Amino acid sequence: MRWTRSTIAAASIVLSIVLFFAVNIFSEVWFSSARLDLTQGGLYTVSEGTKNTLRTIPEPITLRFFFSEGLSVKYAGVRAYGARVRDLLKEYEGIAGGKLKLEIIDPEPFSEQEDLAVAQGVTAAPTQAGEKIYFGLVGTNMVNGREVIPLFLEDREEYLEYDITSLIYKLIREKKPKIGVVSNLPFDTGLGGMIAAMQGRSRPFIIYEQIRESFDIEFLEQDFDRVPKDIDVVMIAHPKPLNDRTQYALDQFIMRGGRALVFLDPWSELSQMTAEPQGQPLEGATPSSTGSIDKLMKSWGVSIDGKHVIGVRDRAQRVQFAGDVTDYVAWVAFTVYDMDRKDLVTAQLTDLNMATIGAIKHEKGATTTMTPMLQTSADTMEIDVAKVRGSPNPDELLRDFVKSGDRFVVAARVQGPVKSAFVGGPPVGALQPAPKDPLPPHLAEAKSPANIILVADSDIFNDSFWVQAQELQGQRVAVPVADNAAFVLNAIENLTGSSDLISLRSRSSSNRPFTVVNDIRRRANQQFLRQEQQLQDKMTATQNRLAELEGRRAAQPKPGAAPHDLLTPEQEAEIEKFRSELVETRSALRDVQRRLGSDIDRLGSWLAAINILLVPLMLGATAIVLALFRRSKSKTKQGGGA
Repeated sequence: MRWTRSTIAAASIVLSIVLFFAVNIFSEVWFSSARLDLTQGGLYTVSEGTKNTLRTIPEPITLRFFFSEGLSVKYAGVRAYGARVRDLLKEYEGIAGGKLKLEIIDPEPFSEQEDLAVAQGVTAAPTQAGEKIYFGLVGTNMVNGREVIPLFLEDREEYLEYDITSLIYKLIREKKPKIGVVSNLPFDTGLGGMIAAMQGRSRPFIIYEQIRESFDIEFLEQDFDRVPKDIDVVMIAHPKPLNDRTQYALDQFIMRGGRALVFLDPWSELSQMTAEPQGQPLEGATPSSTGSIDKLMKSWGVSIDGKHVIGVRDRAQRVQFAGDVTDYVAWVAFTVYDMDRKDLVTAQLTDLNMATIGAIKHEKGATTTMTPMLQTSADTMEIDVAKVRGSPNPDELLRDFVKSGDRFVVAARVQGPVKSAFVGGPPVGALQPAPKDPLPPHLAEAKSPANIILVADSDIFNDSFWVQAQELQGQRVAVPVADNAAFVLNAIENLTGSSDLISLRSRSSSNRPFTVVNDIRRRANQQFLRQEQQLQDKMTATQNRLAELEGRRAAQPKPGAAPHDLLTPEQEAEIEKFRSELVETRSALRDVQRRLGSDIDRLGSWLAAINILLVPLMLGATAIVLALFRRSKSKTKQGGGA
């Protein structure tokens, strides 16, 4: 056969097509799970926590992935997310080394697969066309254990690995750790309290619900003589003042190696909230808890000032006030820069939202060490608690803000040798009435170094600060906007000795606030508020003066007396001077507002220019340089060949 240019070209095309399909088939078989993750925080990389969990599966686990493949063709976002879930599950199957069996099921309408999905607890998402898309996961073990993700929501895509690994972890653990809760907050009933619970309106705190999914919870009455032996960790969350009997029980729990997670608050807004129409706090609510375990805090060598909360200007949350949006310095939005990156609990958190926080201080002479886990920035000010009670004025707090330059510790790990707060042994109250079982022998010193996590806030549990709750066919689905739940759950797992899930849960938020824009707006806003207050003060003083002058003008002169209905030249000059100052001040206020807008607009223009023009120009310049380089190299070769 004679090879001509046309036959060579045709053969090349055929070989190219064959090579194309061969490469795709080869890559599908050998590189289907290969990926390159360039996202910040490695959102698409399987973490070591997941690998450890999968490698320790003791007995086979079956995962049934229900996904309406055919119906999802019309919905590109759902289809792409479904492909990611499927790929991740296949990767899990490979890591587990035969201990994980994956079944992928497409539940077509009116099929046995659809009946199976419904029976297993998978929720169908209705479409506008009236179709039902199934997109969920069911895991089972060999002892009738079953865990379900009813529906994968795109809003929770950042939590995908945690949700799946958590499902597997629940199937392989022998028993749940047990948490003893000492609190005066309505965790299990929500803001409506027992009245709402009896009326069927209770909405438990979402953090409480998430704790309950992973741990057994036992509420300890706030008057007890001992902590049950099967309690692994005690969570003390904004309790009422505890008597000596109860503090002694907690003290001896710590002495015997028990661990504690403690939330104390100088002003708990959560405790003052209510779902009742009267707007009154629930009966028995505790506004402050900083002194509730005073003896224990002293023995631990730490304290929290109960008279002040800490305002943080550059971390202030934005709130609605008087028909406008302003910075409320008493509500703090912590960022990644405020957290200890070496502590497993906070290592990968990014956002925490709290309110009216306190400050933890390490006392001189303490036998413990205190390691800050969460600190404020230096743009802070101590604020009297009285100023945040009732209906505080955010504008007034911002206007009067004076930077202290101090960084305050809001959460800390307290560790080391601890001596009992009760040097003389059990207090009289601990033995009254006489317990059925004698108390264990008194320990004057801890058997092992204490491990306590202390937080100067209780509003971290407030749902409205950190989560958006969505109702889906009668089920409440939590979509976090901050890492409040991650912090609490990380802390509990760390104190119970488990850390495999921490690296997963901590991938909590992709929120990247415009910090530069916020700083520009905040500075201009504070300047505006100060000038506005000065103007109002001038207006008030002048109105009083004018009222006095108008009173003179309206007065009837007595016979033979000089008339008082005319103003003196000095008074007229005073009025004209004020009017001039008023115009100048209003002009200055408009100038501040104009500069605020222009600074933000200028920054936005630069960002737009960088994204629209600079990046394409850089790519184009790179392409031109490469083309010139290749051309130069080609000429060099030709010259050399000549």
